[in-house]
Amino acid sequence: MSRKYVLAIDQGTTSCRAILVDKGGDIFGVAQQEFGQIYPKQGWVEHDAEEILRLQLEMIDQVLDKAGISGFDLAAIGITNQRETTVIWDKRTGKPIHNAIVWQDSRTASICEQIKEQGWGEEIRRRTGLVVDAYFSGTKVMWLLDQVPGARTLAEEGHLAMGTIDTWLIWNMTGGNQLVTDYSNASRTMLYNIHDLDWDAWILEKLRIPRSLLPAVKPSAYDFGHYDFGDVKVPIRGVA
Repeated sequence: MSRKYVLAIDQGTTSCRAILVDKGGDIFGVAQQEFGQIYPKQGWVEHDAEEILRLQLEMIDQVLDKAGISGFDLAAIGITNQRETTVIWDKRTGKPIHNAIVWQDSRTASICEQIKEQGWGEEIRRRTGLVVDAYFSGTKVMWLLDQVPGARTLAEEGHLAMGTIDTWLIWNMTGGNQLVTDYSNASRTMLYNIHDLDWDAWILEKLRIPRSLLPAVKPSAYDFGHYDFGDVKVPIRGVA
């Protein structure tokens, strides 16, 4: 049977959505479910990364069921996701060490001020194209490593992985075989050198973030691995 559809995963700030698109570019089916927002303190916004994963996989199953098709009908999978939101998990267990810190979260504003006071702000902007701000992932990673008991030691020992939501989904969808992101997500972390197209060693040193924590960075159109539907493996071919 010819594979007729692309499965688009749209993981947003408030909902998980799965969309089937046919060869003509028309939408053939949609499944969507909202998830909870967590506000531990004023200015803090978190998501349960495991809830996001569970709901996103449920939406995939639901949209296929509603359309009356299976993995055999899918040509490829593409992922788009909320930006900057940061997850760190233990690669040995697959469990997050903390809730995901959402792009809206401002808990690291004081860390950003300290970075500026050190005189690093302009150099970070030159390397990343971004101003130093709590919006981006870099200081969220710092906070998690410093505030979650034992996290920095585990990171330095190579047991932890960090990613934006695309990385978290791909790692799980490929059975832990692919720790990867794309240029567009990496460029919103405040850790990625947009000139060298690589994680920036100088910034990682200044922010005390082990490089081993970070995913490989690939073009948005790339072979990101396969999702196993049981009877067929479907390639993940796009992230943005």
